[in-house]
Amino acid sequence: MIEAAARGAGWGRKLPKGHGLGLAFCYSFMSYTATVVEVAIDAKGEVRVLAVDMAMDCGPQINPERIRAQMEGGAIMGLSLALLGEITFEKGRVMQSNFHDYEVLRHYAAPRVIRTHLVNDNQALPPGGVGEPPVPPVAPALCNAIFAATGKRVRSLPVRTVA
Repeated sequence: MIEAAARGAGWGRKLPKGHGLGLAFCYSFMSYTATVVEVAIDAKGEVRVLAVDMAMDCGPQINPERIRAQMEGGAIMGLSLALLGEITFEKGRVMQSNFHDYEVLRHYAAPRVIRTHLVNDNQALPPGGVGEPPVPPVAPALCNAIFAATGKRVRSLPVRTVA
């Protein structure tokens, strides 16, 4: 599982200065998901996600294209939460009411590459979930990639810039 995501991302290759790869793994809803995120950090500390590689073993794969679609959506949702997801309060009230003032990842900021790698290592597994499991490993993989690129640990979300 982890090997499939790492292999897909080209783990171990030489990266340019300011670039990093980060890896995270999750077991959720009886499915195993590994994620590798590649980032580039510019001189101002702006984070740009270049690519995401996700591998999943969800047991029997009834509809592989549906699984891939869920994984791609999970990558975008996880990046939205990690990079932009913030709810603020004023006088005890939530300030965000809808998508006009609660940011989600827009097309221009999305990674140009999201690769999915379906793994079926254990035929004895029961069918697992494919909607929720891709989301949890995205933020830790992103933060690990930022650390690999800058040597700085991210300690709070959302990640707007790396100071």
